[in-house]
Amino acid sequence: MQEQVIAHLSRDPLLASIIPGIAFPDYGADNTDVYFGLLESIASQQLSVKAADTIFKRFLALFPNDYPKAELLVETPHENLRGVGLSNQKAQYMRNTAAFFLEHQLFEKDWSNYSDAEVVQTLSSIKGVGKWTVEMILMFVLRRPDVFPIDDLGVRQAMIRLYKVESEGKAQYQQLTEIAEAWRPYRTYACRYLWRWKDS
Repeated sequence: MQEQVIAHLSRDPLLASIIPGIAFPDYGADNTDVYFGLLESIASQQLSVKAADTIFKRFLALFPNDYPKAELLVETPHENLRGVGLSNQKAQYMRNTAAFFLEHQLFEKDWSNYSDAEVVQTLSSIKGVGKWTVEMILMFVLRRPDVFPIDDLGVRQAMIRLYKVESEGKAQYQQLTEIAEAWRPYRTYACRYLWRWKDS
């Protein structure tokens, strides 16, 4: 798989120029818990990694075995969630997520039967969960290989820098989307290379 991905992405000469200096973006430990991933994503929105980790650990400590079972989360008083450092909105969004998973019986769902677009459509109907959040779930929890989160600021900034993109607004989005077309069916990997390149 690794050789196949690198060979395909290296057809893009600019992407090929950064790939050798960056470790292949692997996934690490197995985790396909979409519910847990959504809660973690909500907690980390608009926070530094360190702050998000601290708050999420405090949040988990509210529950037996550090796991926020949906039945318990929906019953947890709002003040308790606020007490671990969650904002009003995030506390509500987390409870929305738990309630949605219970109501639609999503815990046993086999997400492999659903396209990326269907996953986005289903999960972004939770109040507080947007398209970008679901795209992160597709990339890092469900490990879909061909996700292009164009609304991610880091991806856009890296592409603008690497490809010397000067267009703005809708024209910029269109240009970035066209550049990324060449990376199919491995746009997830291309974006992960771009994030790492930008951070280095």
